[in-house]
Amino acid sequence: MKKIYYWGPFIDNNIATVKAIYNSAFGINKYSKNFEAFILNNVGEWDFLINKKNNLIFKNIGNNILRFLPKYGFIRSRLSYIIIFFYSFLKLKKIIEKSKPDFLIVHLIVSLPLILFSIFRFKTKLILRISGKPNFNFFRLIIWKLCSKNIYKIFCPTEATKEYLIKNKIFNKKKLFLIKDPVFYLKEIKKENLEKITDKDFEEDNIILVGRITKQKNFSLIIDAINLDPKLYEGFKVFIFGEGELRSDLEKRIKSYNLEKKIYIKGYIRNIHKYLKKSKIFILTSLWEDPGFVLVEAGLSNLSVISSNCPNGPKEILKNGNAGYLFENNDPKSLNLNLKKFLEEDDKKIHQKKVLLKRNIRDYSLFNHYSSFEKNL
Repeated sequence: MKKIYYWGPFIDNNIATVKAIYNSAFGINKYSKNFEAFILNNVGEWDFLINKKNNLIFKNIGNNILRFLPKYGFIRSRLSYIIIFFYSFLKLKKIIEKSKPDFLIVHLIVSLPLILFSIFRFKTKLILRISGKPNFNFFRLIIWKLCSKNIYKIFCPTEATKEYLIKNKIFNKKKLFLIKDPVFYLKEIKKENLEKITDKDFEEDNIILVGRITKQKNFSLIIDAINLDPKLYEGFKVFIFGEGELRSDLEKRIKSYNLEKKIYIKGYIRNIHKYLKKSKIFILTSLWEDPGFVLVEAGLSNLSVISSNCPNGPKEILKNGNAGYLFENNDPKSLNLNLKKFLEEDDKKIHQKKVLLKRNIRDYSLFNHYSSFEKNL
């Protein structure tokens, strides 16, 4: 059995990458006869998820210092990443030398293993998993280019990201592979769909948005869109499920437009599938995604999807708008035009879009991810 270690320290467990790492390791261990996977618990970031059933999948390499680290805000989060970098540097080196995994797959704070593999010679093969749309600041660009020769392969979540990296000549294109994220495990989703909704505010056949309340998710766009054409949204309540540093700003904006009885912020919900299942329309307002887990989950729940045409995932998942509706990025008028188009669409056309979306998102299942993953290893 060949060993795979996953590296991806985080300070916020509500990001999609956390789910991607866990599902990928879980899928390898469930289906593979050739590989066994382990997740490195660096600063206690995975403690929230560890239980008696899955504890063997995790390897602790440090103490739980996460509770002492700041989590929200650009400067504070960057400070936490710097602390994690220096705290984990020698600890990661030690476990690689001691355990000698065949592969180390890195998702987050990737500069640490990239530098480590440039300084020391390990037998372990380093795989860079691109998590989210690449943002090439000066530091990242230098690190990736200088360390690229030590990377065995690069796994990209979307075709657009792969092409972007090829175009910018960041890596040798022969090292680049498309591996779609493991967004769902059907058995678990069926179980979650059976849970009852106890929230008395929640109404069925509504409009639903899901994600962290951050700049990226751009939830203020739905407020602007409703304010622009309130009649279009008559008969709908809008529910935003998520938590984040911009929540208070969003609440103030809702209040300033007198939309407290139209838009409800419900906070983070562990089981979002039971709410998706009872909704009518899913709207994604993000400024960027890669690929956009919630689009897959919405399609799986049989919702009609209206999404911003942001880089890099929605266009691929929604088949250029044939499996949903795409509006111009950060444009409330375009969002309203597409909502109007949906409301005027005949049932047959709506059904066809839903069917096409469901066909397309099969690639994001646990098994299909494992199959593609093992093939490319």
